[in-house]
Amino acid sequence: MQKTTEPALKREIGAASLALNAINLTVGSGIFVLPAIVAASLGPSSFIAYIICGVLVILIMLCYAEVGSKITTTGGSYAYVEKAFGPLAGFLVNTLFWVGFSSLADAAVVNAMTDMLAIWFPFFSILYVRIIFFILVFGALALINVRGVKEGAQFAATATILKLAPLLLLVMIGLFNIAPANLAIQSLPGIKAIGETSLVLFFAFTGTETALNVSGEIKNPQKNIPKGIFMGVTGVLIIYLLLQFVAQGVMGSGLTAHKDAPLVALAIHLIGPVGGTIILATSVVSMFGLISGDILASPRILFAASRDKLLPQFLGRVHPKFATPYWSIIFYAAAGFVFASASDFKKLAELASSSVLLIYLAVVLATLKFQFNKGSIDAGGFKIPGGPVVPVLAAITIGWFLSHITLVEVKALSIFFAALIVFYFINAAIRKRRGAG
Repeated sequence: MQKTTEPALKREIGAASLALNAINLTVGSGIFVLPAIVAASLGPSSFIAYIICGVLVILIMLCYAEVGSKITTTGGSYAYVEKAFGPLAGFLVNTLFWVGFSSLADAAVVNAMTDMLAIWFPFFSILYVRIIFFILVFGALALINVRGVKEGAQFAATATILKLAPLLLLVMIGLFNIAPANLAIQSLPGIKAIGETSLVLFFAFTGTETALNVSGEIKNPQKNIPKGIFMGVTGVLIIYLLLQFVAQGVMGSGLTAHKDAPLVALAIHLIGPVGGTIILATSVVSMFGLISGDILASPRILFAASRDKLLPQFLGRVHPKFATPYWSIIFYAAAGFVFASASDFKKLAELASSSVLLIYLAVVLATLKFQFNKGSIDAGGFKIPGGPVVPVLAAITIGWFLSHITLVEVKALSIFFAALIVFYFINAAIRKRRGAG
């Protein structure tokens, strides 16, 4: 990186806040449709896909924990890859992260949230009303996060608690209404079915790594990063397994008839119409919380890239009063608003899945490089038990997932990377010319 000092950012996030934000960034809109999707393919054997995805995420997050406890500057995945493979690789991961994985995902989520609200208030289907709503959402969350990382983290933590409480209540009520026959496994599904379902399900586990974009603002990062990440991943896996177990146990084969809103159907079955309303409201809160957590974390990678002169300098400015990267926050929120308002980003949104796997692979490979080149980063911090075993297993598994990407996605990603590389070298040439002048 061009600089090793962290300009004026405050370390105010602890392990608990990191864990809650990791859960918040992972448990988003997908949780409200996942049970039916997985049950349609695997039925009572659904837990197998959850465990496969959980194991893979744990392998990947062990790599993040090791590298993140040693490289504690702001930027998360970008900072790790840039340190390992240089500024070009870092720039590619940076852009993949905030464009291909975060901005489009937030735009999709805010549209889904607006669609949910339209069930209650039909005027949310009107285009200009939706645009005004997008401005209010992104504007309000940008303002909260500009005023301070502590306020942003507290808001995200509150949103997380608000969305998890009804889901956990649904689990508690559902545990007393399970029909054992609905959970009986008649025959194990084939490897192909498990693989295809796990591929779809895996992306519901992504998001934990986004919480590490604020590494430069985490207190005692060598201790709190591994602790917070492990708490977050474990929490997500437990929540997903419990919801699938209860939904399958209560609804049985009828669960697959409610692919758009299986948890709403479950709540209506258990509690009545008021239960459905509560879960519908919870889904809106969940989506809002996910966006709030993302606007807390994702602008930090824009800030980090600006700090390293890969993006315009103004994105690296820190607010003189609130000590936050305010221009990065404003720019990121504005990008989310533009994508959301355009609404025609379905194909790009589909590429987000491929993008995050490539980002994970880059971080796993960076972990391996640091393990074999120990002098390149600090020797302290968390160390993965078994050394290279975990990163190698993670890389192999990610490779297997990536083998399912379609040819269309490969071509689109190739064009995307080619454009980014051209931009990178043009930007480098302009900076060199200005420096010479």
